[in-house]
Order: sequence, then C-alpha cells, then structure tokens
Amino acid sequence: MARLFTQPSFLSNSNLYEVNVRQYTPEGTFKAFEQHLPRLKDMGVEILWMMPIHPIGELNRKGTLGSYYSIQNHKGINSEFGTEEDFADLISKVHSLNMKIIIDWVANHASWDNIWTKTNSEYFLKDSTGNYVAPWEDVIQIDHNCETQQMAMIEAMQYWITEFNIDGFRADLAHLTPLAFWVKARLQLSASKENLIWLAETEEANYHEAFDISYTWRWMHTTEQFAKDAGSLADCFKVLSEYRNDFEQKDLRLFFTSNHDENSWNGTEYDKYGIFAEALAVFSILYTSVPLIYSGQELPNVKMIEFFEKDTIEWTNDFKLHNFYKTLLSLRKENNVFQNLHAENLYINEALISQNIFSMVLKSQDAAVWCLINFNKIAVMRPITLNVPFGLYRNIFTKEETVLTHDYTFETDPGGFCILEKI
Repeated sequence: MARLFTQPSFLSNSNLYEVNVRQYTPEGTFKAFEQHLPRLKDMGVEILWMMPIHPIGELNRKGTLGSYYSIQNHKGINSEFGTEEDFADLISKVHSLNMKIIIDWVANHASWDNIWTKTNSEYFLKDSTGNYVAPWEDVIQIDHNCETQQMAMIEAMQYWITEFNIDGFRADLAHLTPLAFWVKARLQLSASKENLIWLAETEEANYHEAFDISYTWRWMHTTEQFAKDAGSLADCFKVLSEYRNDFEQKDLRLFFTSNHDENSWNGTEYDKYGIFAEALAVFSILYTSVPLIYSGQELPNVKMIEFFEKDTIEWTNDFKLHNFYKTLLSLRKENNVFQNLHAENLYINEALISQNIFSMVLKSQDAAVWCLINFNKIAVMRPITLNVPFGLYRNIFTKEETVLTHDYTFETDPGGFCILEKI
C-alpha cells in the first residue's frame, strides 16, 4: 500500500484517552476538565481525544442538547464547553504536561443549520426536488464531489492547527468520506505541523494510505459474543488472524473495551463482557495495538451515559482502576518489547485457545513479557509449557518474583490474568 507520509514514531507504544467534555464534570466545561489533567498524566495517558468541540445544530436537534456530531460551524467552539480562550488554555496545559490532544472531525455530514447552508448550499447533496439529503434525521449529507467544499473543509482543519496548535484528528466514520479527500487533507496539513496524529473510525485497510490508526470493531463485537456465550475464543482469534492478513504490519489498530458509542448505545464494558471486562482491557493494552480508554473507565464507570442530555459521570475520590491502568500503561511505555511492537515479536500459544486460555509472550532482545488470561468463568490451575526466555520474572501487579523455566503451573481466578515481566 502506497503511503505518502511518515507515521509518528511515538505512536506505536502510545495510548489514547477519549474525553466526553459534556459528561465529564457537573460544569461540562474545558476549565472543569482541566482539573483532571494531573490525574490522567499520573495514570500514564499520553494522547487526549476530544469529542467534537464545535457548536451543535439546533434545527432537527436530537434531545435537549443534541449530538456532538451534528456540527453547525467547523471553526466554532460550543459555548456549552467554554470559549476559544478556554480551549486554547486547555491545549497549553496539556502540552505543558508533555501530552498531546487531538479533536474529533466530522467530514461526511453537518447540521441542517450549518453555516455553509447559508453561504454555500452547493456543499451539500440535494434530491430531485432540491431538498437536502439527510443520512440521519439531525444531519445533512455533504457532497464529496464538490471540490470547493473539500478545500473549505481542509481549510477549517488547518484553522485548528494554526490557531490552536492541536496535534491531530480522529475522523468520524472516516470510510463515508472518500479516501482521496483524506489523503489530500493529510498531505496539505502535514506541511504545517510535523507528526500530526491521524485516527480513522474505520476497518477498511486501504484507509491507512491516509491514517496511522484504525478501529477494531470486529474484534470488539466478536469478544462480546464470546463473553455472552454466543461464540468461542477461537472465533475471536480468527479475527486477529484475519487482521494480520488484511492489514500491513505497520498499520496501527485501536483496541478498546468502551467508547462513547458503545457506552451510550450498547452498554458499559461490564454489561458487554461481564467478568472478562478487565481481562480484555489487559489484552487491549498489551497486544500489538494502540489502546483506548474512555472517560470514567478508571473509576470504573458502570452506567450507560446519556448521549443527547446532560448526564454527568459519577466521579468519586476512589479511582479503583487508576493503578490498574497506570501499571499497564507504564509497562507498555517502559519495557523494550513495546518499542515498534509487531507480530513477529509476539507468540500466542494457540493450543490453549480451545481451553479458553490466552497465553502470549512478547520478546525483544533481552526483554520479555508473558501474559496469561483465563477466559473461563471458573478458576483454573494447570501446568503449561512455556516458550519464554528462561530467568527471573516479576508480576507487574503484585511485584512477586518467579523463576520461569520450561514448565510452569498457573492458577487464575475466573476471568483472571497474570502478567510477568523479565528482570
């Protein structure tokens, strides 16, 4: 696959955290969210993905507050969240903590009262009677064959780089907008700032011609079916095998157990995965991936969050999974096996999959990490033959040290896991 860009080198062992500003605090503002930055930095978060920050359309709006993704002005700030100055201050604080920030970008559709409907109605598709085409009730379809529209869209993206110094884009429903547009946008915008981050909500492999990272919806849906006894663990790992065939080694994939769509429409990670929620979070962070954490998962948040209404995350001072994520993200950042991690450095014991046991070894020169996950709903204790460099290992959570040789007897709780790092 031809690429006309260079992927940022820091991405392969980095991570993303999705910010739902509206629901993050009682105030629902950039200023209120700022107070959480030191905590997120301590947890190991490196890239913040902000859900759309733009004004939301009022015409045909869904619910009281409307959808983030019904955009009225691609160059505007939603006053619900604060001012331009507030957003600029947030970005400054993020950068001062050596973190990065990307914004959600909707290029396929816009609100019925988008400012372009008044100045450039030719930017939107119309039916035979001259009415706008609406792919969903609260938005109208952009005409991707209109070159002046493409220029205006790229110019609006440039605005946020030039005026606010953002670090990249998450493309909403990227595959609904032609790949040629995204290639053009990346080439033009990369000239203004190096190492921009490009995340595509798509599983179409050819979109890696323009993007660094793509989604893994199939993995998420297949693991949910398995957790609900509607599929096998072998089905899940068949998806991973197909990913390896369909995508190139350098294509980064986004693994997650929740995000704004999943939480609001399909349930929390506990609704979907039950006792395997944390085990699949372990997998998402340690596999050859870029992991995503959604707002509140570090609590953990166990409620579905309203999408069109105010519904604040119920924060407490007890972040039960803060250290869980911190430990995993620290391992991912500090251990050499995660530097440019690719499939040839990863060994999965396929013989154990039929027993609902996942055993994965990551190797790189003298470094090694062994991860075992019990995908059974009962405790398991059994011997296993290891394909790991022999030596002294430390459990990353308990700090207990163990000498690993050819054979090892493991014991795990239902949905439990064990992660050992060579020392």
